[in-house]
Amino acid sequence: MIAGAACLMFWLSLLTEVQGTIFDVKKFGAKADGKSDDCKAFASAWKAACSCMTPSTLVIPKGEYMVAQLMFQGPCRAPVTYQLQGTLKAPTVMNKMNSQDGWLAFLDIDGLTVLGGGTFDGQGSAAWASNNCAKTGKCNSLPANLRITKVTNSKIQDITSLNSKLFHMNILGCKNLTLQHITITAPENSLNTDGIHIGRSSGINITDANIQTGDDCVSLGDGSQQVNVEKVTCGPGHGISIGSLGKYRNEQPVVGVTVRNCTLTNTMNGVRVKTWPASPSGVASNMHFEDIIMNNVSNPILIDQEYCPYGQCQTKVPSRIRISDVSFKNIRGTSATELAVKLVCSRGLPCQKVGICDVNLTYNGNGAATSECANVKPTISGKQFPPVCTRTT
Repeated sequence: MIAGAACLMFWLSLLTEVQGTIFDVKKFGAKADGKSDDCKAFASAWKAACSCMTPSTLVIPKGEYMVAQLMFQGPCRAPVTYQLQGTLKAPTVMNKMNSQDGWLAFLDIDGLTVLGGGTFDGQGSAAWASNNCAKTGKCNSLPANLRITKVTNSKIQDITSLNSKLFHMNILGCKNLTLQHITITAPENSLNTDGIHIGRSSGINITDANIQTGDDCVSLGDGSQQVNVEKVTCGPGHGISIGSLGKYRNEQPVVGVTVRNCTLTNTMNGVRVKTWPASPSGVASNMHFEDIIMNNVSNPILIDQEYCPYGQCQTKVPSRIRISDVSFKNIRGTSATELAVKLVCSRGLPCQKVGICDVNLTYNGNGAATSECANVKPTISGKQFPPVCTRTT
């Protein structure tokens, strides 16, 4: 009898322990009415989950949750799963938000999993009109939907980022992070709403993402190393970009980037590497683009070392970013502009070890597609249409 009671107590304690690792924000006071600020409930639920000695799950059930600026900070005692089933909505008024911290931030966490099929809604439409990049050249005064900083050995999957005020996902200082089955949506006129921006991070894998936004679908800043981008559909947007590089001093090298099996539709650019003129010294190497489909894409293949979007730079001074070991392979489809391939490298540091293999791009308008090359002598192989770099300067 005593043994049986002890056994029952053991199983009850085990069940309690398992249930104790699940933290539902509603049980911490979240109202999920789409109006009340549920920040306190989320912060309390996160604190409990992060403090748990065993793997835990923070659950956000279906519903609409109004949440002001919030940081989910570690380090945590054990891996945490952030299960978003509902929709989180950001405030439309910006005066209470610190743009540098983002709207929602995950900081200093090892073993984080974000999933659940839910949505991060930045409600950015009112903010886009105040983003006066064209006149000021500054576009960093608004918060990103998700700021992911110093997150390691983690995964983000099956979630949606909607109408961010600035970048949808800003990944900085992360290692071994996978983003899978991500949906990112914002209209074409939403300024500077990069889908996924990566900086100073290594071992980043993006796969099976559907990105429609007003800027780069994927952008890689300085210090991006060993990054794999695969099975991304992009458009509208500005394409998949490495850079811009060379705007600031002490930028870290970009090394080891692969972009493959992606489809771009009605985008401003295709796959590109862009650096500022008059830049400090820097390095971008071992970058490979392959098996890419272009559907009515302007500038499908682009290296631009004279990048100056707002006309506020010294264009006569060459870029000092050294680009080397770049390949474009099996890139096919249609160009919205006559100039389908443009490789304009720095006259101070011409590009080295550039390879182009099997390009088939046709112009959607009247006439044939063309190419332009400067300060580069690529290795050409396979079929080429248009003929690439037949004339170089």
